Amino acid sequence: MSEQTIATSTASAAADESSPAAGKDVELVRKSGPQTGGSLGTTSIADIVVAKIAGIAAREIDGVYDLGGTTERAVGKVREVLPGTTADVTQGIDVEVGERQAAVDVSIIAEFGVAIHQLAGAIRRNVINAIEQMTGLDVTEVNVTVLDVHFEDDLQDSGEPRVQ
Repeated sequence: MSEQTIATSTASAAADESSPAAGKDVELVRKSGPQTGGSLGTTSIADIVVAKIAGIAAREIDGVYDLGGTTERAVGKVREVLPGTTADVTQGIDVEVGERQAAVDVSIIAEFGVAIHQLAGAIRRNVINAIEQMTGLDVTEVNVTVLDVHFEDDLQDSGEPRVQ
């Protein structure tokens, strides 16, 4: 279990000079990591939790049309129409979770016209922030794979020949 020193300061006892902390150095310490032990127990974070956080965070970025490859998206569309089922937010997400670190792979379909390198950077930042804030895990890497580009329906082939 690692400990990080947050701040060291001299305690001010302006209100009460007889305070035990008056004039002494006080060190604030935070225990970090998703598995914290102690006399009260441990906390473990399952891979599926990290995958859901990453999936939701990736979908929040403008320019992401969908996540996952063709097969995953086809299965996702079937799930959406079946009564009693919900969309799979982990579609297109693969994670490896250790005791203190996580690595994430995100597969996306990008909207046409979006700068892919900027889109990947925005996804990376949002996924890292979400996972680190919600779990306390250090995210070592977020790999973004762009599988396809989505065109709007009016840009797709209209079925008419280009020449007559």
